[in-house]
Order: sequence, then structure tokens, then C-alpha cells
Amino acid sequence: MPDEIKQCRKKMSSSRKHNLKSLMLSIAKGLLEVEEREREEERVRYMDEKCPSLSLPSGSQEMQEFCKKLHHQIDELEEERYDLEIKVTKCSKEIEDMKFKVIDLKGKFKKPALKRVRMSADAMLKALLGSKHKVNMDLRANLKQVKKEVKEEDKEMRDVGDWRKNVEDKAGMDGRKKMFETES
Repeated sequence: MPDEIKQCRKKMSSSRKHNLKSLMLSIAKGLLEVEEREREEERVRYMDEKCPSLSLPSGSQEMQEFCKKLHHQIDELEEERYDLEIKVTKCSKEIEDMKFKVIDLKGKFKKPALKRVRMSADAMLKALLGSKHKVNMDLRANLKQVKKEVKEEDKEMRDVGDWRKNVEDKAGMDGRKKMFETES
């Protein structure tokens, strides 16, 4: 058994492949010929059954009866054709309705619970509009730059220095006097 597996794993030679291919084609050709013969025999049998050989009557009375018989057969065939046509249209309507139902079912699906994703406005617009549109939502970039005017009071506040120095200056009567003088 392991030898058979090894032989199967080996690559077939090109002559072996060609031989197998020609063998398969000859078998397929024979099957097609048999199928064609069967189809032809079926057609001949059907025609013999549905369309018997025509024997024309010799007298006028027999000819009228023959014509009536042909008209009756034509009426039957027309009824059968009409019935089949109605069946076909009914089936095609059913197929069309089922196609619409399938489309509706494909369109309706349960939406999954979405996870919250942090995304910048730029990234969101890029995802929605695609890479074709370049939109920048950086609002600060469009603002004018204004220089701040530095007030003297703010400068003094910054230059306060060491807190211990301020406490020593305000200690005693001289310090309180300075406090009152600065406030008024």
C-alpha cells in the first residue's frame, strides 16, 4: 500500500498524460455519438406518434371529415399551447417574486453593536470622502496670530521674586505702612 501512494505522488510522464487524454477523448466521443443516436431515435418516435403519415381521402365527404378532424386537433394543440404559456408566465412571475424576496432578505440584516472609536475630524472626513478630497479641519490653522500686549502690572506680578522677602518687608509697622500706601 505505501508503494501505491509513492507511485501516485510521482509525476506522470508526458507520454502517459497524452495517452490518458486521448483515451478520455475517445470515450467521450463514443458517448456523444450514442447520445446523438438516442436523440434522433426519440425525435423519429415522437414524430411518428404526433404526426402519423398522411393518407388523403378520395371523396369530398371523406375530405370534409378529414378537415374537421384536423381542425379539432389544431384546437386541442392551441389549448395545450395556451395552458403551457400561462404556466410559463406564472412560473416566471414566481421566480421574479422570489428574486425580490431574496434581495430584500439580503438587504435586511442584524446590525452588530458598534464599538466607539476615537477618530479626529480629519480622519473621519477622509474616510467618508475618500482620498480624492483633501479637507483640513484644523481650526487653529485658520486663525490670525495676535501678539499679546504685556501690561506693566502683569510684569510686576511675575517679578515678585522670593516670598520670604515680601514677608520681611511687610513685617512691623513699616511693613503695614507700606501695605496701606500701596493699596490706596
